[in-house]
Amino acid sequence: MKTVKIYTDGACRGNPGLGGWGALMIFEGKEKELCGGQENTTNNQMELKAAIEALKALTEPCMVELTTDSKYVMQGITLWIDNWKRNNWKTATKKDVKNKDLWIELYDLKSQHQIDWKWVKGHSGHRENEIADDLANKGIDNL
Repeated sequence: MKTVKIYTDGACRGNPGLGGWGALMIFEGKEKELCGGQENTTNNQMELKAAIEALKALTEPCMVELTTDSKYVMQGITLWIDNWKRNNWKTATKKDVKNKDLWIELYDLKSQHQIDWKWVKGHSGHRENEIADDLANKGIDNL
């Protein structure tokens, strides 16, 4: 099974506001950059979208090391998501999970791969995370 490293980031100007997502994918030393944006969105939605779009770009099941600077994404995917799914996408307080549509899409995509989720502190000089951040901002600039 192929191993791919993915670094993702989301950005928003205003929250909600104009948003962008970016992903840097590394496979066998080659780098591929992805980015996009949308209007009237939130930072958390763009963080999720970055992971979703990167996983959608994979053409076959892979071993993935996915690094995000979003604690929201990291905790959601590693701690909360199985309970949300079991509880029909409701929180412990019986409210709908925020960004439910994106979480469902990410849940479905993650089941196609073996993913090692990692967190890195944003804006701390981590090369690949800085590239993902630049791509997320480029996604906004291209709107």
